[in-house]
Amino acid sequence: MTAAAKDRKGAIALVVGAIGVVYGDIGTSPLYTLKTAFSGDHGLAVNADNVYGILSVVFWTLMVVVTLKYITLIMRADNNGEGGILALTALVSRGLEQQTRRRWWLLGFGIFGAAMFYGDGMITPAITVLSAIEGLEVVTPAMDPYIVPLSLVILVVLFAVQKHGTARVGIVFGPVMCAYFAALALLGAAQILTAPTILGALNPIHAARFFVTSPVAAFLSLGAVVLAVTGTEALYADMGHFGRTPIHRAWLWLVMPALVLNYFGQGSLILADPAAIKNPFYLLVPTWALLPMVVLATCASVIASQAVISGTFSLTRAAIQMGYCPRLHIEHTSERQIGQIYVPFINWTLFVAVVLLVVSFRESENLAGAYGIAVTLAMLIDSILIFVVMRRLWRWPLWLALAIAAPLTVIDLAFLASNSLKIPDGGWFPLVVGGAVFTLLTTWKRGRALLWDRLSTEALPLDAFIQSIELSPPTRVEGTAVFMTATPNRVPHALLHNLKHNKVLHERVVFMTIVVRDIPYVAEKSRLAITTLGADFYQIVASYGFKEEPDVPAIMDDCARSGFIFEMMETSFFVSRETLIPVVGPGMAMWRERLFVSMSKNAVKASEFFRIPTNRVVELGTQVEL
Repeated sequence: MTAAAKDRKGAIALVVGAIGVVYGDIGTSPLYTLKTAFSGDHGLAVNADNVYGILSVVFWTLMVVVTLKYITLIMRADNNGEGGILALTALVSRGLEQQTRRRWWLLGFGIFGAAMFYGDGMITPAITVLSAIEGLEVVTPAMDPYIVPLSLVILVVLFAVQKHGTARVGIVFGPVMCAYFAALALLGAAQILTAPTILGALNPIHAARFFVTSPVAAFLSLGAVVLAVTGTEALYADMGHFGRTPIHRAWLWLVMPALVLNYFGQGSLILADPAAIKNPFYLLVPTWALLPMVVLATCASVIASQAVISGTFSLTRAAIQMGYCPRLHIEHTSERQIGQIYVPFINWTLFVAVVLLVVSFRESENLAGAYGIAVTLAMLIDSILIFVVMRRLWRWPLWLALAIAAPLTVIDLAFLASNSLKIPDGGWFPLVVGGAVFTLLTTWKRGRALLWDRLSTEALPLDAFIQSIELSPPTRVEGTAVFMTATPNRVPHALLHNLKHNKVLHERVVFMTIVVRDIPYVAEKSRLAITTLGADFYQIVASYGFKEEPDVPAIMDDCARSGFIFEMMETSFFVSRETLIPVVGPGMAMWRERLFVSMSKNAVKASEFFRIPTNRVVELGTQVEL
C-alpha cells in the first residue's frame, strides 16, 4: 500500500470515527424536533406556510449555527489542538490576565457554561432513549405501557457498563452511525421524491415570511428549532480527538445532507398527511422496516448518550486539574488511550438524575423544554467568549469582531428568549442543575484560594529557612523526604511539624510541586524543573496540562532519567492534611465556607490522587481557619 493510500485510509477512518462520536447527539434530533414544533401548548398549526417556514428556519439554523459558527469560526479557537468550553475559558483567561474584574466575569460565564453541560448530560440520555423507544408505539399501540420500562432497562445497562470503558464497543460507533445517517437520508429522499416542491423551503424567503406573517408563532417555534442543533458543543469539545478537518468533512459529506433530507422528508409527509405529526420520524419508515429502524435509532440514541456521558467524565477531570472541583476517584478504562476514563461518582449521579427525568416526564416531548434551555445558554456563552478571543488573542479589528459576534449573539438570545417560556414546563431543571454545579465549582475555587492565602501567610519563606538550617543544622537521618507542597516559595507545614516534633531532618529533602497549566498537554521535555537549593534541599516542579493526570511515581522515573535518583524504599512522602474551620470573616459567606469544608472532607486524599504508594506516606495535620 502506498503512503498516499495509507494517508487516505487514515483520513477516512478519522471521518468515520468523528461521525460515531461527535455527531450522535445532533443526529438523534430528527426524532423529536418537528414533532415538538407542531405539538404542545404552543405548537404550530399544520399548514403549508408553517411547514415551509419551519423547515426553512431549521435549514438556515443548521447553516448558521453549526456550519458557520462552530465549524468555521469557533473551532479555530483551539487550545493546543483541544476544544471545549473549558479550553475556550482557558484561552480567555490567558488573554485577560491584568483585567481582574472583566476576567472574573468572563471566567464565570465559562464555568457556568461548563456547569450547564452537566444538565445536558442528564437530559440527553433521557430524551434520546425515550424518543427512540417511542417508535414501538408506531409499530403497535399495545407497546405504549412498556416504553418507559424499556427505556429504564436500556439506561441501567448503559450506565452499568461505563466502568468497563468504551474501547471495545467504540470501534462500532462509526459504522452504526454511518448506517443510521444513511437511513435518515434514504427515508427523507424517498418522501421528497413524492413531492419535490418541498425543497423550495431551502429559500430563506420562507423563513423571513414566516416571521413577518406569524411573528408570535415563529418566535415560539424557536424553542423547538433549537433542538435541531443540540450537540454542537460536542463538535468543539471532541476536536482534540479527531482534528478539525475530519469533523468538518463528516458534517459536509454525510451528516448535514442526511439531516436536511430527513427534516424535509418529514415536512413533506406532514403536508401530505397532517395526522403524521404524531410521530413524523417513524411514520416516514415503511411498515416492514419499522422494527429495524427502532433498533437502529435506539443504537444511535445510546451512542449519543455515551458521548455525552464520556464528555462529563472528561470535563470533570479538566475541572479538577484547573482547581474548580475537589479530587474525585478516577479510573482508566483503556491501557492505550489515556482519554478514556471513568468517574464513578459522576456516573451514578447522572444515572439517578436520568432515571428521575424519565419517570417524571415520561415522554420525549415533555423533556424538549428542559433540553432547549441548556443548549441555548451554552451557545450564548460560546458567542460571548469567542468575541473576546477574536479581539484579545486573534487581534481582529473591533468592527470585524462585532460584525460576526453580534448577529450570532442576537440569534442565541432569540433562541434563549423563546426557550425561557418553557421554564415552568421543565426548563427549570437545567437551570437548577447548572446553578448548583456552578455554586460548587466556584465555591471550591474560592475556598482553595483562601486556603492558599492562609497557608502562604503563615508559612516561612523557603530561602530564609534553608539559610537557618545551614547556620544551625539539626540532626539528619538517612533517606529522602519528599514534601508535597502547593507553595514552592514557602516551607510546607508538614516539614515544620516534623522538625518540631521529631527534631530531625532527612539527609535529602525534596519539595515537590505539581503545577497545572492552561494548556491541555505539556511536552515531556517541559515536564520537570529540578533546582538545587543548598543544604541537600531540592525543589522539583512538575508541570501538567488540564487534560492530564499527575503521577508521582512517573515523575520519579523522569527524575531518574535526568540523573536525580530516588530509592523508593528509602523515600518517605509527607503530605499535609488540613482541618478546616469556618469562621465569620471577609472570605466567603458562612454557608459557602461550610460547603467548602464538606467538599474538602469528601475529596480523595492527595496521596491517592497523585498515586503515591500508600505505605510510603506520612500525613501530618494542621488546623486552618477560613
